[in-house]
Amino acid sequence: MPAPGQPPMQPMYPAPPFQGMPYGHQPNASGHPVGAVFLALFVSLIISMLYSGLILLTYKDQTITVANTMYLGHALINGAVVGALIGAVGHRNHGAWIWGAVIAALGAFFGYTNAFPLVIADAQSPAAIGDMMEADPFIPAKAWWNDEIGGGVDWFSPLGLVLAAVTAWGLAYLIGNRRRQR
Repeated sequence: MPAPGQPPMQPMYPAPPFQGMPYGHQPNASGHPVGAVFLALFVSLIISMLYSGLILLTYKDQTITVANTMYLGHALINGAVVGALIGAVGHRNHGAWIWGAVIAALGAFFGYTNAFPLVIADAQSPAAIGDMMEADPFIPAKAWWNDEIGGGVDWFSPLGLVLAAVTAWGLAYLIGNRRRQR
């Protein structure tokens, strides 16, 4: 019997068993950062291949100004598409944003350097690519870095990498932060 002034005793019921989160679900987590990175890598590869093909089709008619404009445009497009994908699929994951910037910069670099052997094969012969690889396999990267006219560094090349990386990270940040966490 309870003491006067105290509520009556309630019967004791056992507590319900612990129900954990289903496998793969985390509280306040959304997005798929690994999937975002792989999707961005795949799309960046496609964009770089399209840019290399465009260079192959137009290299005979290009001036230095047109070539630099196309390179910076490619870097901007690659960064924008990669950043949008990373932000939309990876949401608020900082690691995915950083990988998106790295992927966009690599896409800008390899878009240019992969066009170089294609141009050599078209201008000379496909066998010239084998000769180039035997003499110096890094000729495409050296051509990316060196200014053919002035003999120094071509500053449009690293500018393209920075442009691609900043665009990718910035768009991933903006789009990723707009998404609500579920």
